[in-house]
Amino acid sequence: MKLIIRILGKTGVYSLLIFVVLISVFPVLWVMLSSIKTNAEILSGPFVLPSSLNLSAYEYLFYRYDFMSFFSNSFIVAGVSTLLGLAVFAAAAYVIARFSFPGKNLIFSLFIITLLVPGHARVQPIFSLILNWGLYDTLTGLTMVYLSAGMAVSIFILKNTFMGIPKEVSEAATVDGAGFIRVFWSVCLPMARNGLVTAGILMFLSSWNEFYYASLLTSSPSKRTLPVLTTLFNTQFSYDYTKTFAALTLLIIPGIVIYALAQEQVQKSLASGAVKG
Repeated sequence: MKLIIRILGKTGVYSLLIFVVLISVFPVLWVMLSSIKTNAEILSGPFVLPSSLNLSAYEYLFYRYDFMSFFSNSFIVAGVSTLLGLAVFAAAAYVIARFSFPGKNLIFSLFIITLLVPGHARVQPIFSLILNWGLYDTLTGLTMVYLSAGMAVSIFILKNTFMGIPKEVSEAATVDGAGFIRVFWSVCLPMARNGLVTAGILMFLSSWNEFYYASLLTSSPSKRTLPVLTTLFNTQFSYDYTKTFAALTLLIIPGIVIYALAQEQVQKSLASGAVKG
């Protein structure tokens, strides 16, 4: 009887895991398969396998559409905002985690409370600031918006990461004559690698996939990012699904690759943060 219950339990667990994997992977596979179909095949049978390997949409994106301009804009904006964010937010999280000073909890709460503010509630003040600073339709303005958007999550993750580093390590370095910057840069920062990777990936992917501000704060094709490209093939009376799905495929592949390469660090950081927090 116990054996039957154990078998049924394992069957239920594996069935649930398979179901979760299917509903997570199926949309991605469907988009990729649709990108090598024709419009007629998509409209006649969206869940039917393609009759042939049709790469015309990818050829159009690379050779007849300035795909690399959109790609490089996305990479520059996401990469610069991530690197700047990690440098600034890591220092802020280190101070909050390792030192006591008046107003510390209040400052940290003000950082985290921004997670509770709806994204669309910030649109008007952000748009006004970008206009007043003369940064509309520039990659610099978009980078600043993405930099501020990743602040709360990054500081939350990095604070827990630095709290998990034994204080004896930094105290020993201080006794040996290391100053504040040396302890932070040479001792604590290398030990916070998992948290840095996690915060960096979350910042990069959220900036890479962001569409709303990318379409709102840019107007010229030379400043548009890759997510905006996915909407340029559809008009009021015509829909080019094949090119749209091809652009979506090229948009999601980098995120999958980045997470696959760094999933171990992300899992370790989230697990240690959950225990410490």
